Amino acid sequence: MSVHILGIRHHGPGSARNVRACLEALQPDIVLVEGPPEADPLLQWVGHDMLQPPVAILAYEPEIPAHSAFYPFATYSPEWQAITYARSRNIPVKFMDLPLTHVFALENEKTPEEEAPPADAPAYHFDPIALLATADGYEDAEAWWDHMFEYRRNNEGIFDAVMESMELLREELSSRNDAMNQLREAWMRKLIRQAQKEMYTEIAVVCGAWHAPALKHMPPAKADNELLKGLPKVKIACSWTPWTFERLSSQSGYRAGITSPGWYLHKWEFPDDNGTRWLTNVARLFREKQMDISTAHVMEAVRLSNALAAMRALPMPALEELNEATVSVLCNGDTMPMQLIQQQLIVSNHIGAVPDDVPKAPLQADIEKQQKKLRLPLTADYKDYQLDLREANDLQRSILLHRLQLLDINWGEQRHADGKGTFKEQWRLQWEPALAVDIIDKSCWGNTLIDAANAFVTDTAARSQQLKDICRLLENSIPADLPEATATLINRVNNMAATNHDVVQLIDVLPPLVSITRYGNVRKTDAGLVLGILESIITRICINLPAASTHLAEDAATVMLDQYYAMNDAVQTLANETLTAQWQQALQKIMNDAQSARSLAGYATRLLNDSRHISAEALLQVFSLAMSVSNDPTAAALWLEGFLKGSGTLLLVDDSLFALLRNWMQQLEEEHFMQALPLLRRAFSAFSGPERRQIGEKVKQGGQSRSAGNNDSYTYAPRAVKGIPVIMQLLGYHLTEKKQEHA
Repeated sequence: MSVHILGIRHHGPGSARNVRACLEALQPDIVLVEGPPEADPLLQWVGHDMLQPPVAILAYEPEIPAHSAFYPFATYSPEWQAITYARSRNIPVKFMDLPLTHVFALENEKTPEEEAPPADAPAYHFDPIALLATADGYEDAEAWWDHMFEYRRNNEGIFDAVMESMELLREELSSRNDAMNQLREAWMRKLIRQAQKEMYTEIAVVCGAWHAPALKHMPPAKADNELLKGLPKVKIACSWTPWTFERLSSQSGYRAGITSPGWYLHKWEFPDDNGTRWLTNVARLFREKQMDISTAHVMEAVRLSNALAAMRALPMPALEELNEATVSVLCNGDTMPMQLIQQQLIVSNHIGAVPDDVPKAPLQADIEKQQKKLRLPLTADYKDYQLDLREANDLQRSILLHRLQLLDINWGEQRHADGKGTFKEQWRLQWEPALAVDIIDKSCWGNTLIDAANAFVTDTAARSQQLKDICRLLENSIPADLPEATATLINRVNNMAATNHDVVQLIDVLPPLVSITRYGNVRKTDAGLVLGILESIITRICINLPAASTHLAEDAATVMLDQYYAMNDAVQTLANETLTAQWQQALQKIMNDAQSARSLAGYATRLLNDSRHISAEALLQVFSLAMSVSNDPTAAALWLEGFLKGSGTLLLVDDSLFALLRNWMQQLEEEHFMQALPLLRRAFSAFSGPERRQIGEKVKQGGQSRSAGNNDSYTYAPRAVKGIPVIMQLLGYHLTEKKQEHA
């Protein structure tokens, strides 16, 4: 009865090849692999045509789906090769790590103080291999392991060498074997003993190299049983899920990750490649990006990489040598193109696949069914889609993506769509394995996507007390086509709006509600339900806004200005004659009320003028009254700031208004002018550069537009000259002494 311990690195083509060769030679009658025993039922799927690595075992706590763990496998993972060997030979294969039912329960019992690392703990993850690499003169532990184990040709006695190295390390670093590792190793030994009791004669054990000595030198069973006694338990569920090479890489934060999963796949598929095939792939990728790479370039790069390998006593070029040759020969010393190689080849964009009939949560099965039906494949790289909502398939795609977003399952990101109209949507899709956890987390809301989205939105609305939040939720629910949730939300909005007397809050809800009305024709939704609410809200705003605009401090008036803009935009978008008339009446009251905040009165006047609801004569009269020298200069400046908000075009086209403004400033006392100056500068600074430049030109022409006569023969009046430096200073221009003398 023999136990063969194969200490491996979790993802390495050399280790995987060695494990496969060793198993072929040993012909074991059972294989034990480091992994969660709860996932043993999933091993029956290994060998299925549709289970294509990279894949991962997703283990989670059904009561707390976010409490989860992934166990990823690539084709070149030693554990995967051990499992596929056993499945192909019809011999038993089992996982042998500490069950997650205990691991998760122990994690749940930890206090925040226990979860936090000690103050003197290192910021990096402990890597025993790094110590061996350092002792051998390597700065990079991964490069050392690659050279010693992954790339070597003669692998005789390789597992004995790994065992000896780890034994020495564990003697020196016994304090690093923490309590969790001790529990894990005790359980591994327990399962080895169990296999021996079941009369298996050739037992192959595939585990991380660090654990190998602990399984070779087994203490009495009583000691392990005592250690494992009384461990807490929780319920665990497991499933297969697609994985990506990007998530397999260490740069994604995966602790057992590798730096170059794409390169490792290449070494697994082409172990004898001297660099020719790899550099050919590099050249092909560069050519796709319009880089001029010839066959001679590739041949020279292969020669250089092999020369570097010979200088470093390597049997063939490793990734480092190939990268150096690529930079020198193919990139002419420029390292920037290597970012493309890193992303597309060294890490790669591979994504795995899982059979449809693998056990999974009903919600996950429903989402995957819709993905396939709508031809939205899972991709590791992002993929852009422009949807035309007039097409049935694109409309259903949009509904699917909006429902997922409502559930915070962010597979797709909606982006700005070029062109006008509401029938286009732009989406960028990229699958992340962690989305599987998000889906499971939302499974409690329903077994289908529409049921889960309806229930989740309804519950969110019931807990929300802010009218604006509920309106935003309604806006997001309309494109998701959720009739039940939409009806609930509309009823909630109607009830809350009817009892809300805060004008600012009512205006805040207009943009999402107006947006909803724009989807009516394209999405075949009944926008009339929302229109009724909108009409009621806008009517109440128009009644209460004049009173809400009086006796406001400057800061409050500035905030209210933005509300005016939103209100005006909403009314213009709806293009409803009754609502427009109500809005114009409210603006008239605000403009004529001496108690209205001056900036709001000015902006109300501006909006009336823009919509042609005030005659030129009336505008001149209101402007003249507001800018009268008898008024407080600060109040006049605030009125002007509101009037000019957004554009200074009026001053360019209306010489009468320009003259009133010029005369007002000329008649100000110095003290009053200094009071008004900051407000005036703020108003003029909001203009665009071309507007400021044209106003400056108009000042130099004496305050008349170019159509007002022959500008070349115009002579400045002495009185007008005095106002020029002031106007130019406001606009940020300065006349030279020479120009002033000439004037």
